[in-house]
Amino acid sequence: MKYLFLLAGIALFLGGCASGSDKVNAENIELVNKYIKAVEEMDFEAMGEYLDENYMGLGPSYGDTIYKQQAVENWKENVTNLYKKIHYNKSKSAAVNIPDGINKGNWVGNWAELAIEYQNGGSVTIWANTDYLVENGKIIRSWTFYNEADALRQLGYKIVAPSATE
Repeated sequence: MKYLFLLAGIALFLGGCASGSDKVNAENIELVNKYIKAVEEMDFEAMGEYLDENYMGLGPSYGDTIYKQQAVENWKENVTNLYKKIHYNKSKSAAVNIPDGINKGNWVGNWAELAIEYQNGGSVTIWANTDYLVENGKIIRSWTFYNEADALRQLGYKIVAPSATE
């Protein structure tokens, strides 16, 4: 009988831990979804509210790094001069906790088909993946991946290898 109470206590403890983790994951996914909604609404001020003061965004190309102030200013510029509409089609998010190592923390991965319309009339549809590190209810890091060459191809650009004489 003693063991039954001990097992019941352990089960309740583990269930409580899982519930806490599930709650954090749900809150983090909700935060990322609010950020995505702000992107779709081109609300750069709201986007800035979801980013931590120490935010760092990486990608899509190797070496692309941006910080909160730059990110908000870039979005302001893009909303004013570049994008007409951004829509996340087939958007799915999942949360994971990485318990140790260089990427330790609570992450939310978002995979989506993005439909982007430009003010000049061009449009692209891309597959994009962004992984968000969330801490204390704010996004502190993001890694974005998509095929930039495909987006440029859809806009009519040609990628030409340099000739052998150059």
